[in-house]
Order: sequence, then C-alpha cells, then structure tokens
Amino acid sequence: MPDATFSVPDLTTVTRLDELGQIVVGQRLEPDRAVLACRVSEPDEWCRRCGCEGFPRDSLVRRLAHEPFGWRPTVLEVTIRRYRCIGCGHVWRQDTTAAAEPRAKLSRRALGWALEGLVVAHLSVARIAEALAVSWNTANSAVLAEGRRLLIDDPGRFDTVRVIGVDEHVWRHTRRGDKYVTVIIDLTPIRDRTGPSRLLDMVAGRSKQVFKTWLAARPHAWRDQLEVVAMGRLHRVQDRHQRGTARRGRGDGSIRSTWSASPATRSTGADVASSKIYTATGAAPPTRSTGHGGSCTLAATCSPTSSAAASTRCSQATSTSRSRPPGPSTNA
Repeated sequence: MPDATFSVPDLTTVTRLDELGQIVVGQRLEPDRAVLACRVSEPDEWCRRCGCEGFPRDSLVRRLAHEPFGWRPTVLEVTIRRYRCIGCGHVWRQDTTAAAEPRAKLSRRALGWALEGLVVAHLSVARIAEALAVSWNTANSAVLAEGRRLLIDDPGRFDTVRVIGVDEHVWRHTRRGDKYVTVIIDLTPIRDRTGPSRLLDMVAGRSKQVFKTWLAARPHAWRDQLEVVAMGRLHRVQDRHQRGTARRGRGDGSIRSTWSASPATRSTGADVASSKIYTATGAAPPTRSTGHGGSCTLAATCSPTSSAAASTRCSQATSTSRSRPPGPSTNA
C-alpha cells in the first residue's frame, strides 16, 4: 500500500506560490537562473464597474523576482489575462496584488526573504541583489520600503522603551562634505539585562535640533514614560554652548541627558546605571578630560548635597590616577 506520509510532488507548494495565489504550469532551467511559468489561480471575469461578465481579450506576461532556492535566482513569468466587459466595454486585468505590489519587480516572498537576509543573516544588499538577479538599486529600494512598512511603521515598537541613546553617524564621505545621520537606539534591554540594544530610528542631520524635532513628533504620553536619554559628545558640546553648564542642573522637570564615558562602554549597563543616578538626583553629569576621555570613577557617588571636601577628594583622586606613570603599584 502507498505510504500515507507522502503525496504527489507539487512545484507550486514547494516554491510557496500557493500563498501568492499562483499556480506553476511550467519550468525552464537556465545556467544562471530558474524560470517558472505561472498563472493566476482565481478567475477575475466580472466587471468592477457594472458587474457584468467579461470575455477574455488577450494576455500579458509579468516578470517577478522570487525567493531563490538553492541560491539559484528564481524568476516568475506570470501570465495575466485581460477581460472586456460585454456591457460597458471596460477592460481590466486579473488581480495579482496577492503576489506583488503594483509595478513591483519582486514578489512578496522575495521581499520577505530579502528583509530576513539583511536583518537576520546580515547579508549585504549586493549579495541580496545577486541572489534575486536584480540590480542593486532595485533590491535596496524594495528592502527599504518593506522594512519601513514592517518595522518602522509598526505603532507598537515604542511601547516598552524607557531608556534611549542618541549619537551621530557618518554614513557617506564625499569631497563636497560628509553626510551625517542621528541614530536613536533603545537601551532598555541593556539596562534591564534582557538582551541587546535595538535600533529605533535614523534621522538625517547631526544637530541637537534634529533630535528635538524627532522627540516632539512622538506622543506626549510616550515622552512622559522615558527615564533616561543618553546622548553623545557632540550633543553635549552643543548643549554646553546653548544653555551653559549651570542650566543643566535645574530641576525644571525636563528629561535629563547623560553622556557615556567612551565608545567601548556604551554597550554595557554601567553608563545606563550612572545616567539613572543623574536623572534621579538632578545632578549635572561629569565632563570628560581632553587627554584621556574617561570620566571620574567616583562621580556616581557625588551629588549636589555632597560637601566641598568630598568634591575636592574626588577631583584629586581623579587627577592622581590619570597622572600616575605606568608601573607596579607602591602600595603595600
């Protein structure tokens, strides 16, 4: 008796085209790609204007890049029928929105594969374009649009954010000037020790006003739930020029800003813990030395209510530790 766990091989199911409303009717294997001839599974023979029945007029072929199988580019050649209404004479074609967006060159399965390869497998856009047999611009535009639809336009991705980090990044060096973006990340998993940080958004520009504009565009209830905003050195310098050091310590109820000591410690929870102290006490964050770039190790214990003697000991300990020559310690 036949084995009940197996069925007749079906290329439509293997290539997952049944999810896109397509049926494979033929295949052609070329040296550099596989071409699948498809047709729309559901008929579309009723007029969308008057509701009368239409008769087939002609057909056309739409080419779509599909997800690769065995790293061989797969191309779909979808045959689409066009109908003419017998009542009003309206002409329409079969609906293929289940397979791809209008005027798109990639199928929906190809978009999902490209986005997963970029985010999860860390593939480059050039490698994705090569696997899909499309140009770099086509793959890049499609991935950006799909990522914005699924990731950036998701209204629930800001719900659990309590600690955010802000810094600038140069994404292109040109002779006419560098191109900067302001990167905003979620540091809540780092503070809670539940996972890695998460990218929230990237905004063109590197000024503090860019971040203010982005923050003002967020809902007021979401801004109230923020506990800490960790900012980079550039924003610290801009803040010092605009408001002055004295105004940073005012208890005006605004969100406090803190700066990480060095790029190497930004991924740890030490700076987030220190920034929480400054947020709670309202103290101004410590400044970095121009020679070393490390902040005072006793700064977390200092507060506005500390005595002058304690602040002096803190400054002396910091300057002694930085000016001490390398070598074995003389303490017993």
